[in-house]
Amino acid sequence: MAPTSGHDWHNIGVYLLLCYNVKVISRRVREAHMDHQTSFADLMGSGQKRVTRREAFLEQMDAVVPWDKWVVLIAPYYHSQATGRKIRGAEVMLRMYLLQVWFSLSDEGTEDSVADSLAMQRFMRLDLIDEQVPDATTLLKFRHMLEEHHLTEAMFRELSTILEESGVMMRGGSIVDATFIEAPSSTKNADRARDPEAHQAKKGNNWHFGYKAHTGVDAGSGLVHTVVVTSANVSDVTIARKLVRKDDLFCYADSGYTGVGKREEIVSDPRLSRVDWKIAKRPSRMKELRERNNWERYLESRKASVRSKVEHPYLIVKRQFGWAKTRYRGIAKNLSLMYVAFASANLAMCARAGRKLVTV
Repeated sequence: MAPTSGHDWHNIGVYLLLCYNVKVISRRVREAHMDHQTSFADLMGSGQKRVTRREAFLEQMDAVVPWDKWVVLIAPYYHSQATGRKIRGAEVMLRMYLLQVWFSLSDEGTEDSVADSLAMQRFMRLDLIDEQVPDATTLLKFRHMLEEHHLTEAMFRELSTILEESGVMMRGGSIVDATFIEAPSSTKNADRARDPEAHQAKKGNNWHFGYKAHTGVDAGSGLVHTVVVTSANVSDVTIARKLVRKDDLFCYADSGYTGVGKREEIVSDPRLSRVDWKIAKRPSRMKELRERNNWERYLESRKASVRSKVEHPYLIVKRQFGWAKTRYRGIAKNLSLMYVAFASANLAMCARAGRKLVTV
């Protein structure tokens, strides 16, 4: 029906003006959010009232991971074939690999978890309307690329530099310790044999088969600055020299490092020989102290309070991330994994403490 009065023409003009304003505002909003468009996962989760622990953890980690720095390290080595599946960006694959490490997943398990979890899809910034989840084979090749070019070590070193520049990680003293990373002891596999690089060792009354993760931790902040992986039967004291930084003046350790200051490789090194080794007394010696010497017992208590910081990264890696038992064979693969796991543990501790990192 055609307009019959001036009032009708006025209403039509107002309606057209509103439509124009809405169109202009929508265009400006799209331009402002072009870098991070709303994905299918964002729309599906927009009506969710409760924030799960997984969502909170991923948002926390997304805010502290130095994406730009790590992607720059990976990009020169990241190549995809010109033919075949769609090329996925280096950052997308890095995010997927970190999910695999943080939730202790297999390649196929990571693919399935991302397909099922909206929180993981948002973390990877995937829009399942336009693109698919990278498959397990793509993730496998990406992980092998990181191992081949030692990129996880470079990522760990880059993060350590960022922590020092941000004033989070300090210098002058370290805490050293080691923890067992169990490996499957079964021979029910294709080779009908255990991992040849994993060995067994006894601690107390318990036997362990697998590897040891040796770590050097900053005495001030409790952040890991050095990681070494060996077979489980390697003595802790033989690796101590690799865990001390060049400018460390003192080093705390448990009774497993007794006599480290008298070893040949320590005495003959001018840098290591000046380190003040603060070694805990053995349990048998502590029984005597409880009976007669309160002052020495107090000193041992203070040593223990400092040494306790070394256990915090182990808690995150072995309990939160689930790497008390490894799924990979060989020292090289497990060392690559431990670099990323302990780097992520450092980031998790910084996020919990509310520390801001300088990544410029």
